[in-house]
Amino acid sequence: MDKIIVPIDFSKYSEYALEAAAILAKQNNAEILVLHMLEMSDGLFSGSDKGQKPKVLFFLKLAQQKFEEFLNKEYLEGIKITPIVKHSKVFSEVSEVAKEHNADLIVMGSHGVSGFTEVFVGSNTEKVVRHSEIPVLVIKQKPNNLNFETVIFASNFSENAVSSYIRATKMLQDSSKMQLLYVNVPGENFKSTAEMEQEVANFLKKADGNMNQLNTVNYVSDYTIEKGIINFSNLLGADLIMIPTHGRKGLAHFFEGSISEDLVNHANLPVMTFKI
Repeated sequence: MDKIIVPIDFSKYSEYALEAAAILAKQNNAEILVLHMLEMSDGLFSGSDKGQKPKVLFFLKLAQQKFEEFLNKEYLEGIKITPIVKHSKVFSEVSEVAKEHNADLIVMGSHGVSGFTEVFVGSNTEKVVRHSEIPVLVIKQKPNNLNFETVIFASNFSENAVSSYIRATKMLQDSSKMQLLYVNVPGENFKSTAEMEQEVANFLKKADGNMNQLNTVNYVSDYTIEKGIINFSNLLGADLIMIPTHGRKGLAHFFEGSISEDLVNHANLPVMTFKI
């Protein structure tokens, strides 16, 4: 891991993300790209209204000043920090910055949302999860350490999740132990024990070339996949949840939703997502 992006809004949650990124950066000798997006319209930068130029310069100067204050942290000492300011708040731009700088990971803080706000507004973090082509690590609390000793990889173990599983295993520390989780829910997606075991066996043969991890697979039943993942994580005392995501957008996202985004909003544990 060479480069980590941390989008910030100067809140305590983005500071949690920055501190988590600092821990990872020191572990991997990585650079941190600190990204702030100003809520400014393109019209301010078009040059058509010269009277707007002082306003633009003021906001850019203010962002620079806030950056300097925000980045004045002891835990950042010895880490290469690159501040980046984007003038508009378009969350797909985070992915564009990641691609431009060949970043390996996005770390974000989130307080989560629920109810009406969750459906019609959504959190900034879940928008990044939806658009990102690289893994996103979501932090909810101030990190004491990031020694992810017990890690859960939750999946339906379909063939298109193989690449996410391989990337997830490469992100783990040597001390980490991964537990695989299959959540069986009522309805048309319900599977028998034999069907689940066969699907996981086929998955591991394709992903690992063997079935050595078969003894790490856990099968649980619950009313929803999200509840199954959270309940099992709490029971196991997990340190991190890893999950593939389709990154659905538009009507598909509205009607089908996203399990990964639900976890980002509701799980207290750190969640790392991988785009399928």
